[in-house]
Amino acid sequence: MKTKRLGIFASGTGSNALNLIRYFEGHPKIQIAFVLCNNAHAPVVDATKKLGVPVEVISNQEAALPQKLIEICKKNGADYIILAGYLRLIPGEFIQKYPEKIINVHPSLLPKFGGKGMYGRYVHEAVLEANEVQSGISIHLVNEVYDEGRLIAQYSCDISENENLESLQKKIHALEMHYFPKTIESFINQP
Repeated sequence: MKTKRLGIFASGTGSNALNLIRYFEGHPKIQIAFVLCNNAHAPVVDATKKLGVPVEVISNQEAALPQKLIEICKKNGADYIILAGYLRLIPGEFIQKYPEKIINVHPSLLPKFGGKGMYGRYVHEAVLEANEVQSGISIHLVNEVYDEGRLIAQYSCDISENENLESLQKKIHALEMHYFPKTIESFINQP
C-alpha cells in the first residue's frame, strides 16, 4: 500500500498538530507532508519547524482561495487534509477536490454545540451553560457546512457537578490527544 501523506491545517498553538506529527513519526503507511497555518505568529509555526516538518504560512485572504490551497496541497503531495484547530472556513471548491478526505475534530458531541462561531472555549462555555452531563469530541469529515460532515467517531466524558471551563477544557484536550491520531489512522487504513 502506498504511503498516505497528510496535510495538517492549524491556526494557533497547534497542540493537536504537534501530537499528530509525533504520532505518525516513522509510521510505515502514513506520514505528515506539511503543516499549513494562516497566522505567521502562531506558536505552531516554530514548533513544527523544530520537528523538521515543512510549514506553509498563508494569509487569511489566501486561506479563502481554493486554488491557493489546492496548489499547496498538490505541491506537498497531500492525500488527506487534517484540520487541527484551523479556524477558517474551508472553501467549497477545495472540499470538492478532496471529497471524503478532509477530517476535522470538534470539541463537542455533534450535532450539539456545532456551527459557525462554535470553537474552543465558546463550545465549552455553551456546554456548561446548558447543564449537560456529558461532552466529548466528534471526529468528522468536512463538507460545505460547519460541523455537519459525516461522523467518523465520537468519544465522550462525564461532566461533574463542579465542572468549570478549565477542567472541561482539560478533559476534552485529553480526549483529542488520545483519540484523534488513532481515529485518523484507522480511517485511512480501512479497506
